[in-house]
Amino acid sequence: MPLSKIQTVDNQVIPNLGRRNLIINGAMQVAQRGTSATGIGITVAYNTVDRWRFADSNNPTGRFTQTQSTDAPDGFGFSHKFEVTTIDGAPSDTDMQYTDQFIEAQNLQLLKYGTSNAESVTLSFYVKSSVASTMGLRLQHEDGGGNYGASYTINAVNTWERKTITVPGNTSTAINNDTGRGLRISFALNVGDDYKGSNSTAWGNGSTFGAHTNTFVGTANATWQVTGVQLEVGSLATDFEHLSFAEELALCMRYFQKFTAQLRYYPEVFRGTNGNVADTNIKLLPVPMRATSTGTASSETIRYFSALNGTGNSQETDNITVNCVDDGKGYKIRISSASTISNNELAIAANYSDGVVAELDAEL
Repeated sequence: MPLSKIQTVDNQVIPNLGRRNLIINGAMQVAQRGTSATGIGITVAYNTVDRWRFADSNNPTGRFTQTQSTDAPDGFGFSHKFEVTTIDGAPSDTDMQYTDQFIEAQNLQLLKYGTSNAESVTLSFYVKSSVASTMGLRLQHEDGGGNYGASYTINAVNTWERKTITVPGNTSTAINNDTGRGLRISFALNVGDDYKGSNSTAWGNGSTFGAHTNTFVGTANATWQVTGVQLEVGSLATDFEHLSFAEELALCMRYFQKFTAQLRYYPEVFRGTNGNVADTNIKLLPVPMRATSTGTASSETIRYFSALNGTGNSQETDNITVNCVDDGKGYKIRISSASTISNNELAIAANYSDGVVAELDAEL
C-alpha cells in the first residue's frame, strides 16, 4: 500500500498524494525570481528556480549562467541548469561552489533520527552534463548530526540519466521539531581538495562532498542540469511523483512570494495612520509564510495616490518597505516619507504602465 506523501501548505499535510516525498519543487516548475541569472559565482543567493540556492566558499574563479531550462527528460517541462562562463582550471583547496536546498525540520520527524529506528532515505534525480565526470553531493544534518557525502557518474554526455543514492538513517542525533533547517541536499559544481573525499558509509562530522572531479568547472561552456529530484523514505527509488504547477507554487510560496502593485487606475488601497506610515491595513497572503520576513521592493520608487486629505488625488513618488506580519499570514506596506498623508487612504500603484514588485523572503 502506498505511503503518505509529505507536502505542506500552511503547515498542513496534503493527504492521499501517494508515497513519502520530502523534496519540494523537484520538477523545477516554479521560478518566481526569474528564469535566468548571469555572473553567478561568489554570491550566495536564490537566483532562478525556487527553493534551489547557489552557494560558494573562498571566492572561486569559476562563473556560471544559471537558468530554468526547458531542456528536460521525457515527462518533465523544466530543469535547473548551470553553464560555465569562466573556467576554474585549478581550484584552491578550500574552494566550493554548489547548489543546495534546505528541508524544513518539522517535515522530517517521520525519519526518526536520533533513535535506533532511524529511517534510510533514497535520493533520486535526473542529470545531464556536456562532460563526463564524477560529481559529488552531500546531505547535511543541520541540527548538529553531521554530514553524508556521496557521488554519481556522468556516463553518457548530453544525455539524461537517472541516478539513485541511498543514505542510512542517523541514529545518533535527532532533527528538531521546528520551522528551522532540518536537512540540506547539495550538488557540487566545483570542489577543492579540502571538501571532497571518499563516499560515506555512515553519518560523520565535517562538510565534505563525496568523490568529485572538477571536469565540469574546468571546461569552457560546459553545462550541468538537474530535475526530478526526489527524496523518499526507504531504500528504493520509485517513480517521480508529479505535482501540478499550482501545488508546487503554493509549496514554494511558504518560503518566498511577491506581489505586484496594480496599474495606475487599479491601485491597492491601504489606510495611513500618520505622516509616514501606511501599514494599518494588513493584506492577507495567499499562502502563509514559514516565518516573519522583511520584504524588499524591487523598484527603487513607487507611485502612491493620496485621497480624502484635502489635496485631492495627489500623485507622489517614494520608497516603500514591505513587511510580513508576525504570524506570516499577511503583509503591510510602509511609505518612507508620505508627508501629505494623515489618517487617510493611500493607494499603492504602478508608475503608469509599469508593474511594481515587492518580495517577501522566508527562506531557510
